[in-house]
This record gives sequence, C-alpha cells and structure tokens, in this order.
Amino acid sequence: MLVKLQNISKSYGNPDDATFQSVLKNLELHVAEGETIAILGPSGSGKSTLLNIIGTLDYPDTGSLIYNDRTINELSSDEIDQFRNREIGFVFQFHHLLPQCNVLENILIPTLVNKGSLKEDNEHAEFLLNKVGLWEHRYKKPGQLSGGECQRVAVVRSMINRPSLILADEPTGALDGKNVDAISDLLLKLNKEENVSLILVTHSEILALQMGTVYELNEGCLSKK
Repeated sequence: MLVKLQNISKSYGNPDDATFQSVLKNLELHVAEGETIAILGPSGSGKSTLLNIIGTLDYPDTGSLIYNDRTINELSSDEIDQFRNREIGFVFQFHHLLPQCNVLENILIPTLVNKGSLKEDNEHAEFLLNKVGLWEHRYKKPGQLSGGECQRVAVVRSMINRPSLILADEPTGALDGKNVDAISDLLLKLNKEENVSLILVTHSEILALQMGTVYELNEGCLSKK
C-alpha cells in the first residue's frame, strides 16, 4: 500500500468558540500504487484540507499519515520537505506558473532543491513536454500560452521529480469543456504510463467517474460512491 491515512482528524478554532469547525473526523483512506481516486463533496466539506494533509502542506490534529510503511508525521521538518519534493506532485486549480520564467524554467523549478543532474532533469523535462505536445513552446512565457496550455505545463511540472503520487485540487475548475477533457486525459495517461497514483478533488461527477475509485467527503467522513 502506497499511502495510509489512519484516524485523521482536523479542526479549526477553539472548541469553546462559536467559530469552531470540525473538518475531518477519524478519517481513513488507503491508496495503492497506480490507483486513481476522486474525492467529491460540497464546498467547505474539507476536500482541500484532506489533500493538503496527504501532501504534508497541513498537519492533522490526530492520526497518522503512513507512506510506504514510513510514518510521515514522525519525521523532522527537513525530512518532510524532502519527502514532499521527491514523492508528491501538486496540480492546483490555477497553474501558478512564474510569469517571468519560460515554460522550461517553470517546469525545472522543483528540481532546484534536489541538487541532481541538470542534464538528466533537462532530458526528463524534454521527454514530458514532448509527451504532452508542448516541446515547441518551451521558451515561451506563460502569458504567451492559453489557459489550457498553462495547466498542461503545471501537470508536467508536477511530474518532473518522478513522484509516486499526484495530488490534483480542482485541476480543471478554471478551464472550458475542451480543456477539461484534455487535462483529465493527460492525468490519466501519466497515471497509466508512469504508474503514478492520482488523487483528484473535483466538483465534477463526470470527471470523478473517470477515476478508478470515487469517494464523497461529507461531515468529515469519507464514503465510497
């Protein structure tokens, strides 16, 4: 099993305060290698919070995040940062590309902390850009690309460190129908060809049903649909 979430709870605010909010309640989730998962749920149900906990961008109040038999929340901050950079790729609703950098530079940003081979990183970027049909745009700035092209670049950037897990938070939420299909097809293609697991948060049941397993998050608990 690639990822296990055990008894994850998360709340915000003081329990004695009227603004207190219990978001996740003793939540359990298992993710196998190469699995595709969609998480549905109403706005404010905690979908992004759950994704952030899996990606170690946020921390649970109680419970354990276990990755390949390592309990991640027992690691030091530096070890968690290294884990996140090497093992997890993030795709968000908005691409967050740096406007002053070209496509190739944006993609290579996550490699800067690894101190690996620049030649190998560039070759991998070329391989991924060719795979998604963007190699000829490598020297363009984000402002010279369409919204769909920018999001494809963001997907490539999420793959540059060869992660075993991609976390996609509403990756098609800002796109039109044609680009929604292109991004969902791309994520599933990378899942299959690179054997990377995929957890996708979405409001779209059509997109969710393309994943192997669909969960609904409601009142802090996950249930299979």
